[in-house]
Amino acid sequence: MTLSGKTAVITGSNSGIGLGIAWEMARAGADVVLNSFTDREEDHAIAASIAKETGVTARYIQADMSRGTECRALITQAGRCDILINNAGIQHVAPIDEFPEEKWDAIVAINMSSAFHTTAAALPMMRKAGWGRVINIASAHGLTASPYKSAYVAAKHGVVGLTKTTALETAEEPITANAICPGYVLTPLVEAQIPDTMKEYDMSREDVIKNVMLTRQPSKEFATVEQLGGTAVFLASNAAAQITGTTISVDGGWTAL
Repeated sequence: MTLSGKTAVITGSNSGIGLGIAWEMARAGADVVLNSFTDREEDHAIAASIAKETGVTARYIQADMSRGTECRALITQAGRCDILINNAGIQHVAPIDEFPEEKWDAIVAINMSSAFHTTAAALPMMRKAGWGRVINIASAHGLTASPYKSAYVAAKHGVVGLTKTTALETAEEPITANAICPGYVLTPLVEAQIPDTMKEYDMSREDVIKNVMLTRQPSKEFATVEQLGGTAVFLASNAAAQITGTTISVDGGWTAL
């Protein structure tokens, strides 16, 4: 499977899921544009590392996904966007009646509204190129809910709805729109939480993972960033040309419950 000649723009991609997807896109031959809100030497070094190892063109562009104008500017600055992967996201946990207003606004802006702005900017490019893929990284929480995550759940449900609308508006064009809904994914951030959780519960690593962190994930195994990247590569391929307006769960059976 090759994506040679295509350019993938991945938001929130200097670490975790976004970076894993960027690597898999590059390994499939796509040029990649990485993004986050920081503008550090190490951010640009990540892009340089991807370019060196895979032979594709890889760039890093700073943009704050909480600001619509910067979301759109990211796409403009990229210059080309055949594959748009909306991955940027943040989280905050609190009861609804105690949920800080500024946290609600930030989560909705970064997790949901950013996908609207980037999609609006990218679709004209895709139409001009005669081909396009919109891949939104939603969540198992885009299909179900948990307490104390009102903003995240609302935003991810919104992303799923936006995905369906995008698919319908492009249904007669060679453009598809789909959402990937991960469960718990083993990212560096999650990995870093394991030792503290082991101490808190006085459990082994295996018991913490299975009985604390993955209580809602029937497989009792984390998804990996490579698996999510592989799913995104598949959705960008010609094999997925008639898959549009749907969700693909990578959640170890979470949403089957």
